[in-house]
Amino acid sequence: MRLLTTLLVSAVSLSALAQNPNPIRVNQVGYYPAAEKTAAIEQAGMASKYTITNAAGKKVWSGKAKRTAVSPWSNKQRAIIDFSTLTTPGEYTLSNGKETQQIIIKDAALSDLAKASVKAFYLQRTGEPILEKYAGVYARPAAHLDTYVMIHPSAATDRRPAGSIISSPGGWYDAGDFNKYIVNSGYSVSLMLCAYEMCPEYYQKLDLNIPESGNAIPDYLDEVMVNLRWMQTMQDPADGGVYHKLTTPNFEGFVMPVDCHQQRYVVAKTTAAALDFAATMAKASRIYGKFPEFKYFAAQALQQAKDAYAWAERNPRVLYRQNEMNQKFKPEVQTGAYDDMNVSDEFLWAAAELLLSTGDLNRYGESIVRNLGNFEFSLPTWGNVASLAVYSAVAALDSPLLSQYKQYIPDFKNIVVKYADKALAEIPTSCFNTPGGNSEKSFFWGCLSETFSGQGIALLYAYRLTGDKKYLTAALENADYLLGRNATGYCYVTGFGSFPSMHPHQRLSEADGIEAPLPGFLVGGPNPGQQDRTNTPEYSSKFADESYLDHMASYASNEIAINWNASLAAFIGWLDAEMSK
Repeated sequence: MRLLTTLLVSAVSLSALAQNPNPIRVNQVGYYPAAEKTAAIEQAGMASKYTITNAAGKKVWSGKAKRTAVSPWSNKQRAIIDFSTLTTPGEYTLSNGKETQQIIIKDAALSDLAKASVKAFYLQRTGEPILEKYAGVYARPAAHLDTYVMIHPSAATDRRPAGSIISSPGGWYDAGDFNKYIVNSGYSVSLMLCAYEMCPEYYQKLDLNIPESGNAIPDYLDEVMVNLRWMQTMQDPADGGVYHKLTTPNFEGFVMPVDCHQQRYVVAKTTAAALDFAATMAKASRIYGKFPEFKYFAAQALQQAKDAYAWAERNPRVLYRQNEMNQKFKPEVQTGAYDDMNVSDEFLWAAAELLLSTGDLNRYGESIVRNLGNFEFSLPTWGNVASLAVYSAVAALDSPLLSQYKQYIPDFKNIVVKYADKALAEIPTSCFNTPGGNSEKSFFWGCLSETFSGQGIALLYAYRLTGDKKYLTAALENADYLLGRNATGYCYVTGFGSFPSMHPHQRLSEADGIEAPLPGFLVGGPNPGQQDRTNTPEYSSKFADESYLDHMASYASNEIAINWNASLAAFIGWLDAEMSK
């Protein structure tokens, strides 16, 4: 996702780098009473029977492994046990005869995590003070006000020449760094709005304790609006083009925002930025337009979406090539590129969102047909957004608008369900009883978001489309993986679980002087590429699903990012909504 300058590696204890020494791997946050409950236990041959006792020490469950799973990489054997018959809420102890592990069963088991995954965006806000009333010990003064942002020479026009000043305040820091990127912001916001579309009643009740809490708007939408407002400032009103990013020339060091002093720039208008912006604003106009307080925003956002789409049509191949840009313009920019060399998926997504928001088939229908090609469903990412068009279409399947245009679109329902069925077929032979993570290709930079949360979201769409609970159960299995039932034994969300990630690659968490990192952030996860290995201590393993390093220098496995947290927030919130019905 980004290249970094050499980092000074601080010494940390080996315990911060190694896997969880407890061989009993469970969801460390909690199981829903009526849900399937499984655990994976390393060294399967060590016990023939497993027991669970309650807080009083009374045995409430015992049983054998339902199967032995074998890792395709390390050949480690694991016992997969199923204790779904235990449905009474409480705190329990699972034992393999030697080691023990706490198990929590409770109603709304993932509710606190759902809130924290969205509250994390408040902690990631820029340009305003983060207040103790809402953030506790993580309060910090305002910084990066972005009211004095320069036009980089790559973005210069006659009306806005290089060096001229614009104001582009607010929004969220993109990741472990302090910059802001339209491509990733558009994807993140839209994924969160997809979840809202599918269960608005749940999100309307979600109390996040943020400055906007208590107004007439759901906190969830208030938080998303913070980034939408910033995105609006990144469009050039003279021509509709959208700047690719707002950034310093180089990444800042591991310091707090108030100690950053580099000049910030808006850099290069691009086709990808314009289309991601257009899609996001068109989608936001539909959702926020239902609230009287946002009628003006909805109209403004839709017009901005149209203008951005028109700019992209006039400039269909203006791609972001940072190295070429740096040969032409100064200062050179070395921050995250978010470069995308194929924008047909962006054209499809933007046209689909604009069609759903305007009903104008004559204007946007031909672009949808042209860019669909031989469409196959794949999990959406910031660089492959085509399936976000599918998600928006699924949310509108019953609308008269979409039924009117059925001849122009594929059978989205069957496309999603076909993908979900293929994922479910992986579970019986999975080494962790999950639909995700069963191939070495499943593990890469940001895999916990794309492989596990992203797949979980797709499974929830399949559940909503069919009503078949097997898809909901499979989504829960992926949540269990994120929260501790995995090869390293980490709960990969900061601030949660008995063995959580503690040293994310995040400047805010590293520089604030507080031992515990900011809570609610999903780290990138196991990455056998180990692109950061020259700047970090040695990884404890090269096996695909164990190639994880809980160290602040490990940007390849332990960074945080808004697109990853957007997938976590959308997945866990929607999952909790379904399980709490």
